[in-house]
Amino acid sequence: MRFLHTSDWHLGRTFHRVGLLRAQAAFIDHLIDTVREQAVDAVLVAGDIYDRAVPPLPAVELYDRALHRLAELGVPTVMISGNHDSARRLGVGAGLIGRAGIHLRTDPAGCADPVLLADVHGDVALYGLPYLEPALVKDAFAAEKVSHEAVLGAAMDRVRADLAGRAPGTRSVVLAHAFVTGGQPSDSERDITVGGVEAVPAAVFDGVDYAALGHLHGCQTITDRVRYSGSPLAYSFSEADHRKTMWLIDLGPAGELTAERIDTPVPRPLARLRGHLDRLLDDPALDAYEDSWVEATLTDPVRPEDPMARIAARFPHTLSLAFDPEGRPEEGTASYAQRLMGRSDQQIAEDFVAHVRGGGLPDEAERSVLREAFDTVRTDTAVEETAR
Repeated sequence: MRFLHTSDWHLGRTFHRVGLLRAQAAFIDHLIDTVREQAVDAVLVAGDIYDRAVPPLPAVELYDRALHRLAELGVPTVMISGNHDSARRLGVGAGLIGRAGIHLRTDPAGCADPVLLADVHGDVALYGLPYLEPALVKDAFAAEKVSHEAVLGAAMDRVRADLAGRAPGTRSVVLAHAFVTGGQPSDSERDITVGGVEAVPAAVFDGVDYAALGHLHGCQTITDRVRYSGSPLAYSFSEADHRKTMWLIDLGPAGELTAERIDTPVPRPLARLRGHLDRLLDDPALDAYEDSWVEATLTDPVRPEDPMARIAARFPHTLSLAFDPEGRPEEGTASYAQRLMGRSDQQIAEDFVAHVRGGGLPDEAERSVLREAFDTVRTDTAVEETAR
């Protein structure tokens, strides 16, 4: 059976205030063409369909058109909600939509209720695990503690129990939205940490033939059977070196697996340029980037006059301009955004505590209070969203 694994569409997202809806529509066209040309048996969309809980209307319309086109192809599609999605909104009408072959899995209670497909070799069970907010599902899953690893492990125990009760030789696929140990993040994913624990081990997916993951935006292989498709488009300059693709997965009669990357359309390449302004303006080696979206970092010791206008004259699609003067002491020269890059909310808060009291990082008791505060805010936000 052949699957097309994709995720993290983030419909409605912009790139440094540049609208991406046309590029996202081109990706949907490419997805439909790939399904048809590659004789795909099922499409797997591993979460973050939208970029935010209440998406703009044009994004909803694009999503609606995509569902209609997939249904017209007669190819089953399994989609889960991610941490950017409103699970309740995305799941509205799931029962009716399922009759058209579009299977939305947004309710954690249904994680062990698979979509069953069949070929000449028998059944394939597709389990959709929506993004699991630990504080909200811990009790329902009887998880040992409030953590991603605990709740995802409990959900997978349910999956394995259901699979054990099916006919021998039933093959299995799981869709999940999580940060798995070994994955490489980029700047454009929203942090989904809880209690300071970011990642779950790949072993949590043991017992299934393939785990189709979402959340990280770079296409990557954690193990042969645990993979991220990555986002179809770049959503930050940290993804400038990404090759944006989908996974074409062939699952054999005994669970043997082969995987092929299918490239997705690139609306405009990304370039990260660094150096003195005069060099960036004059260096012929940079000709290739004149039509790219550009992030320029100027290293001139003194800020040049009118730098944005000058650099945009050569690189008209410059979206970000930063300054990192050479020769200055390193401490204190980084911008606020640079100092925060790659740091969790917990780490930022601990540094703030140390700063306001003149030194000394929080002790374990204080860190525990901060963790509890962040978890409470996250939980309250999720509850409010669920209640809307």
